[in-house]
Amino acid sequence: MYVKTVIMLMLYFLPYCCIVLGFGASSIWLFLGFWLLMAVGMCGIGTAVMHDANHGTYSRNKKVNNFISHVLEVIGGYTVTWKIQHNVLHHTYTNVAGLDEDIDSIIFLRLSPNQKYYWFHRYQYLYAWFFYMMMTLFWMTAKDYLQVIRYKQHDLLIKQKVSLPQAVFRITLYKLFYYSYILVLPILFAGVAWYWVIAGFLLMHFAAGLFLSCVFQPSHVMESSAFLMPVLKEGKSQMEDSWAIHEVANTTDFAPNNRILSWFIGGLNYQIEHHLFTGVCHVHYRKLAPIVRATAKQYGLPYHLQPTFLRALLEHARMLKRLGKRP
Repeated sequence: MYVKTVIMLMLYFLPYCCIVLGFGASSIWLFLGFWLLMAVGMCGIGTAVMHDANHGTYSRNKKVNNFISHVLEVIGGYTVTWKIQHNVLHHTYTNVAGLDEDIDSIIFLRLSPNQKYYWFHRYQYLYAWFFYMMMTLFWMTAKDYLQVIRYKQHDLLIKQKVSLPQAVFRITLYKLFYYSYILVLPILFAGVAWYWVIAGFLLMHFAAGLFLSCVFQPSHVMESSAFLMPVLKEGKSQMEDSWAIHEVANTTDFAPNNRILSWFIGGLNYQIEHHLFTGVCHVHYRKLAPIVRATAKQYGLPYHLQPTFLRALLEHARMLKRLGKRP
């Protein structure tokens, strides 16, 4: 994990230093290439470093986990809102419309058969990729503010031991730091026109947003997913299946033999294992997967698996088209 962390940080900060030092001023293509390389580093930091740290699995030492988790603020995010959306909501209520914010995004995307249908959803399998490109850009600008207000209304900030004013102040401070180094310094020192800096910044986020979406969406928004909703039992709303069975039924693994992809995305192609064992570092998923698959077969449970990354994307696109049909 330490070696991977150094590599991912270098992938992000070395091209950034090249930009600020003016090494890309001689060629716009080289300049934009540096931003694309930063997108690679940004994805690697998010999936293979920050993700484990915020789950508490980067290290056995809680202080190390807490320290490494704040690399998220360095790339423009906020750990508190990330933990609530991902650790609390997504991992507890996977694919449950109205609770899992990973599928409750914008009105233009229908990512569950339990969400309201609009006529324009018939084209979402074509335009969804554009909105996927916008994911990290929206996250780095407005999303954190909108989330803390919503989480305050639902008393979700309490367990994170932060008040709404504190959260808003910290987000603002982190955003000022982020935009100061990611935009202001390159505009001042890169040796290119300001609009090329903006173009490079947007290119970085479009590339990172698209790739990250293509990693996460095929893990859950698939035709094989159950998408079951809570039912009333004895006057209480509850799930029919246990939590573990619900996770297996709504999650898909892909590309188990692609060691390079798995290394880069922090084992998130083993999404079933990640959802069942959130307290285990991703370096162990590859060996956990055959055990989980055999156990699922033993008890007659589904184990959704796509052989390649491309096949998983194609199946996700097919699901987008299916969800775009009038119910």
